Amino acid sequence: MIKNITFDLRRVTFNKGRSLLYRNSRLVYPPSIMAVRLFSDYPDYIPLEMPALSPTMERGSIAEWVKQEGDKIEVGEVMAEVETDKATVAWESVEEGYLAKIILPDGSSDIEVGTLAGIFVEEEEEIAAFKDFVDDSVATPTPVPASEPSTTTSPKPAAIPVAPVAVPTSVATPAPVAAPAAQIAPVTTDAHGEHNDLSHTNIRKVIADRLTQSKQQIPHYYLTLNIQMDKVGELRKELNARQEKTKISINDFIIKASSLALRDVPEANSSWFDDVVRQYNYVDICVAVATDEGLITPIIKNADQKGLGAISSDVQSLASKARENKLQPHEYQGGTFTISNLGMFGVKSFTAIINPPQACILAVGTTVEKVIVNENTGDDENPYTSASFMSVTLSCDHRVIDGAVGAGWLASFKGYMENPRTMLL
Repeated sequence: MIKNITFDLRRVTFNKGRSLLYRNSRLVYPPSIMAVRLFSDYPDYIPLEMPALSPTMERGSIAEWVKQEGDKIEVGEVMAEVETDKATVAWESVEEGYLAKIILPDGSSDIEVGTLAGIFVEEEEEIAAFKDFVDDSVATPTPVPASEPSTTTSPKPAAIPVAPVAVPTSVATPAPVAAPAAQIAPVTTDAHGEHNDLSHTNIRKVIADRLTQSKQQIPHYYLTLNIQMDKVGELRKELNARQEKTKISINDFIIKASSLALRDVPEANSSWFDDVVRQYNYVDICVAVATDEGLITPIIKNADQKGLGAISSDVQSLASKARENKLQPHEYQGGTFTISNLGMFGVKSFTAIINPPQACILAVGTTVEKVIVNENTGDDENPYTSASFMSVTLSCDHRVIDGAVGAGWLASFKGYMENPRTMLL
């Protein structure tokens, strides 16, 4: 059945008579189920073309078809998992129908947005007509099996004297990273023995470009503070003792304190653009989440307006979706400030690379016990005591944030963390 259309339509014809459907001068993707005849030799069908699932996506890969040829697909069901330049994203159907033909098989990579990936029909009896369908407008890429033996041999490199290169001990990767594990290329042999070459994924290429650009074009500077954590630990135990479902973590306190500090020092909640410095009136915190396949940074939206319990629930929900590759683009794209916490891995301190166009990223280290002077007067028998301290380093874009502003933000953050009950007001 052809559905009623209540908006302007026009067609643009190109490439052997194929047509694209437009609404109000904007390309519709995925197209609605309606009778669209693209080739006269076939029944009416809808082309499933490689979608642009992020604003910067130009090419993608078919990680896996969740549905197979002949399967019925309901509205909202996942048809395939697509690797974009940001993450692995579920490609959902917007209409009810049948997957008649898969053009691009599992593993097809580096596919230009708009390339025909499959055929979608409305009626089950129309499936058979596409059994031998071939899209001759483009060459169909063939996945390369990772298990094929290699006959190449790497030549022994010439001995060339080089100067020592300083390598950072740790580098944060705040850009969203949640892709299938890279395929291992065939093992080759060189003069020193065997090695494995891991192919670049689309996501890894984008990360490499963005972070290289960030280090080359953004004048980074770094500010480090030690924060006493004893009061946060005590309040956390008290709050968690009152509830069973949602357990608040130290990271939840860090997110909340960061958001309040951004509200106190709005200059830090900004981005650099060629013509302006954009200062945001909302606080969206990007938080790095570890998955089996890498890191991704889902966003806690309006974190300054949420309580610790709501922040904890959001983090747990988004982390679970990230590990299952079920994050939607709006859940990891954007953000005004990033937190990268490696303290859980025992990292004492580190400096992180700014995630453009944001102006700041907070690197959080582990908490350690230190001996300090006992401030309780009259206690001559115990002049010293111990306390827990956490090291944090704020990376700043000097084009946007001067040193005094960065120091002011850290002072505000430190104040909330060392007096955590003020976060509850």
